[in-house]
Amino acid sequence: MSQPNTRTTLVIGEALIDVVHALDGDVTEHVGGSPLNVAVGLARLGHTAVLATHLGNDARGERIRDLLTDEGVDVTMSSFDLESTSTAQATLGEDGAAEYEFAIEWPPVTGIPHDAEHVHTGSIGASLDTGAVSVLDALKAARRAATTSFDPNVRPSLMKSPEDERVRVEEFLHHIDVVKSSDEDAQWIYPNRSLREIAHGWAELGPRLVVITRGGDGALVVVGNGEELEFAGHSVEVTDTVGAGDSFMSGLISGLLDAGLLGGAEARSRFEMAQADDVRPALERALLTSATTVTRAGSNPPHRLEVVADEA
Repeated sequence: MSQPNTRTTLVIGEALIDVVHALDGDVTEHVGGSPLNVAVGLARLGHTAVLATHLGNDARGERIRDLLTDEGVDVTMSSFDLESTSTAQATLGEDGAAEYEFAIEWPPVTGIPHDAEHVHTGSIGASLDTGAVSVLDALKAARRAATTSFDPNVRPSLMKSPEDERVRVEEFLHHIDVVKSSDEDAQWIYPNRSLREIAHGWAELGPRLVVITRGGDGALVVVGNGEELEFAGHSVEVTDTVGAGDSFMSGLISGLLDAGLLGGAEARSRFEMAQADDVRPALERALLTSATTVTRAGSNPPHRLEVVADEA
């Protein structure tokens, strides 16, 4: 099995508790948050991951901290700055789908370490007006010495309108090397464009790699030089899709780190010259990590041995 690239990845974004209300009245709590899931996925794939977030000095915050410690993810000390940890109340319907009501605080992010060689962000932490500007500023500062990635991961209930979100996303894309979005998110932001139009439009804004996932149907990919690729999904028995997109993101970052295309200014120089064949293995890893995750209950991404051994 190949050794992982251990250059530090800083993930900036929310960590929270999902409070799930079942039809039978049962209530359970689970650690959640898209950026947290990405950080855990990276750590399981053998990479060095640090999470900058906002947590409460309460039992829920301690639970999140303990889970991250067990997973090998460091949390910045400045993350513990809230009175109470954010929550997402999820009410399950007859069809198993959940309706969410968020109680989240996202002030400006402070105490961000400056030694990371890759920085990832997205989701709520990069969209709420109260703190998103500080996240964007952190990305701009990081670009001098680090590569960057972004997943919009839209939450319509917390966002103003597709038009407002479009402006925000495009502002981030000017400072991003890799962007990944689900087809549903992309078409919520751009309801009148095809996926191909969205992907090529994003590539023109700066990212070297644009990936739009299509659930079980794989992914549409545009490399910065305009090359377009399509990847088929893996045929697996799906338990649930919780964390599938986050697992894809961590697998993609992992593959690009190991290829030497992410992780510092020199890696970006190589990435700028990359062709389709250079990024193909990373996309295959991302598809495999996501496919493995959906065969399990909850957000439970694979460890390195499970996916890298299959690549050999």
